[in-house]
Parts: sequence; structure tokens; C-alpha cells
Amino acid sequence: MKDIRRALISVSDKAGLVPFAQALATRGVAIISTSGTATELREAGIEVTLIEDLTGAAEMLDGRVKTLHPAVHGGILARRGNVDDMATLAERGIDPIDLVVVNLYPFQRLAGRRNVDEVELVENIDVGGPSLLRAAAKNFHDVAVVCDPERYGFLLAELDEHGGGLSLETRRELAGEAFAHTAGYDATIANWFADATDFPDRLFLELVKHTELPYGENPHQRAAYYAERGARRHALSMVQQHGGKAISFNNIADISAGRDIAREFTLPTCVIVKHKNPCGVAMGARIEEAYAKAQACDPQSAFGGVVVVNRPVTLALAEALASQFLEVVFAPGYAEGAAELLCARPNTRVLETRERRRSNPGEREFRRVLGGMLVQDYDMESEERDMMDVVSRRSPSEREWGDLTFAWRVAKHVGSNAIVIARDLATVGIGAGQMSRVDAVRIAVQKAQAPLEGTAMASDAFFPFADGVEVALAAGVAAVIQPGGSRRDGEVIEAADQKGAAMVITGRRHFHH
Repeated sequence: MKDIRRALISVSDKAGLVPFAQALATRGVAIISTSGTATELREAGIEVTLIEDLTGAAEMLDGRVKTLHPAVHGGILARRGNVDDMATLAERGIDPIDLVVVNLYPFQRLAGRRNVDEVELVENIDVGGPSLLRAAAKNFHDVAVVCDPERYGFLLAELDEHGGGLSLETRRELAGEAFAHTAGYDATIANWFADATDFPDRLFLELVKHTELPYGENPHQRAAYYAERGARRHALSMVQQHGGKAISFNNIADISAGRDIAREFTLPTCVIVKHKNPCGVAMGARIEEAYAKAQACDPQSAFGGVVVVNRPVTLALAEALASQFLEVVFAPGYAEGAAELLCARPNTRVLETRERRRSNPGEREFRRVLGGMLVQDYDMESEERDMMDVVSRRSPSEREWGDLTFAWRVAKHVGSNAIVIARDLATVGIGAGQMSRVDAVRIAVQKAQAPLEGTAMASDAFFPFADGVEVALAAGVAAVIQPGGSRRDGEVIEAADQKGAAMVITGRRHFHH
């Protein structure tokens, strides 16, 4: 057990600072501080020794140099059980420092802003703070370090429990937090410098645990959800849970997939997801209509699904949703009584998002593989009608154009090989994750709950043979949209022309594995 007699406090985030320092002072802890922190503490009536009085050297270079001095780092790094270390301190008149409380300049927060001034950002690269944290963490056998204001209460409670001291286990735990904090801080700075390079030689991720999860994909797998530090949004950013069981690993994966699809559209839209694939997507004049159309696409698969809507849930929609077994309802709001109605079903997780941002510009996608990571630009682009070419003899009607572009946007988010059949801005058949494209077409056709005459079909990549298109046209599909680029494009287009169908080429595929 190590007693805390002297503490160095220098913080950028001053949340909880005054009551924490007051609590230390009442326990007889002497406090040393830098100018900004000292001013706030003195205004609260707390006795403080300025760093410059300790070092005999005034702060310089507009505060760039404050704590980088042997009187500070010697007092932190000296090993209390080492005779030579303690003799050196005595010879130089340096007193040991037992507790270091530091949090860093807000580079991470500022770097996440758009159009931030480079000069301001560089001035918020902390030098002395990380040095203090690392020094204290290195000497954790003798020194305690705190870098998170949320830990103030924990530290005070332990001081009371142990009569003014901290256990080795606690000091080791706090040291680990400090090293993790400085590592993440440095990673953010390194990534900022690397932003000028599309794919730099080194890429660093800092993942912060957001929540523990009941289990992973399967009950025998442990799991937690981590958010990427610096991301402007993430799967659960600004999300409140109103009711239902604890959110699960698979729920989060499905919510993320549903949110990505819903962001493709501005009109009232409903997305129903199972195992990261949509089993129903629809737009409507009202959100209730959108849900009804999405549910009608594949009601069997929608059982136990995740429903994502881009409009607040009305009471009428809540009543319709409550009549089904659903894992999750995810919406940007709920009318009076709607959330309560859904929360009456204990197995349905009722989530509300206040996040309005549609995308993260420049976002990268990471996919874990054995011993490494695949990294790519996030597929956020969608081709517009004026970028596409009609290659068939017949051009699509305006209604067909609407269904083609709708199906194309949905297909981008369906597991490859992907086929989406749509009518009236709603999916009517989806074939996902197949090894052959013609099988994906067959599944989409078989899934349809109604005749397919006059429908539109989207394929996320080209048709290697004409057979997939022939199956669709035989079922009643009247218009097809696909990237093109196959050696047999001519045969595929001819198959459409023989049936009087329209075919549109986008020139770009959207695999989603």
C-alpha cells in the first residue's frame, strides 16, 4: 500500500476538478499544479503550489514548456525502494510525487471537426501531458496516475478504504489506462498526419468499449461493442433504448445494415433486416405505407427481424409493429404512446436515434481476416440516372426508371451475388449471398409473394451469361439494371430485346461481401 502525500494536477478537461482537489486537500494531500489549473483551484480556495515555484523556471513559449523539468520528472520516476534514486532526490532537493492527475489537450475532439484550423490543431498536440502520464505509469509500483475524470470517485473511495493509500493492483490498473490513453492519443495524431495519403504505410485504430454484450454471434462466444475513436458516427451513436432485452451482437450488425440502406432514401422508408441482409425495403407516402410494403415482400423472413425506419414511429405504425415478433425497432423518434406500446413486448428492443448525419465523408471500411485487415473506401456512392446508359431497343418508362434506381440502391447493400426485384418503390423479391448469379435470380423470383409482371430487377454485378436475365424475364420482369462489362454483354442485351424488356447499364458494380 502506498500513501498519497503529494499530487501533481494539470488538466485540460476540468470536469469534477474542484471537488476532487478539495477532497484530496481535506485528506492532507499537497497539490502542485500548472497555471491554468492552479487558477481554478485557487479561486475555489484550495492551496496550490505552482509548477514554476517547484522548478524555479517560469513557463515559456506560450505554455509549450511547463512540466519538462527534473524537479517534476525526477519526483515521479524515482524508485522509492532504490537507495541511489532516493539519494539523488535528496541531493537535488526534490520531493517525491505520489499521484499524477493529467488529461490532455483536446486534439482528438478538434481533429473530428470539419475545416479545423491547422495552427489551432497543432497547438493542441500535447507534449508535456503524455510525458507526465507515461512517467507516472512506468513507475506504477510507487506512483498512481489518473487520466480520466470519471475515475476521481473511484480513487477517493480507495483512499478512504485504505487510510490514504492505494493498492498495487489499483496503481497497475490505472497505469494501463494511462498507457492506453496516450497510445490512442498518439494514434489520432499519426492518422491526422497520414490523412494526406490515401492508404498510409501505417494505420492506427483506437477502439473504445461502448458496451458489454450478452454474447457474440452464438451464445458460447463472448462479445462487446467498441466504437472507433474519432468517427463522426457509429452504429449506436446518439441512440437511446426505451425498452426490451439487452441489445445483442447480431442486433448491432443488423441495425448497422439497416441504417446504411435507409440513408439511401429521403422519402419515408422502411427497411427490414435479417442476418445483415434486407428481406424487405420500401418507400411510401407515409411511413405506415412503407412498412406495410416492406413487410409484404417476405413476411416469413421478416419474422424476428430488425425494422429500421427513417421517420418517427406513429401510433398506427406502432400498432402494426406490435402485432409482429420483432427483435428491434429503430427509429428517429416515437409519437406519444408509440414507444410505450412497443415496450409492452419485453422481447422487442425499442431504440431511438437522434443522429441526423447521413454519412462520414472519407470513411474507410475494415474487414478482419486471418492475421490482418482489409481496408477500403466505404461504398457510399450511388449512380444517378444521368450517369447510366440504356442499351436495349426499348427505353424504360418513368415508372420503370423509378423502380430501377430504387432496386439499384438497395442491391448495393445486399450480400453478393445480389438480385433485387422491385415494383412501386418496394422490393418484391431478393436473392442474396449466392455463389452463382442465376441462382440469386431464381431465389428472388421464388421469394416473390405476387406475380412479377412489369417489375424491375437490379443486379449488383454483371451477368456472366444470359441465363439469369432469361429466368427473370420468363417470370415477368420487364426492366433490368446492371453494371455491364461481361464478355457476353451482347447476349444478355439480346435476351432483353427478344422479350421487349428495357435494360440499363450503370458502368459500376457494387459487390457487398
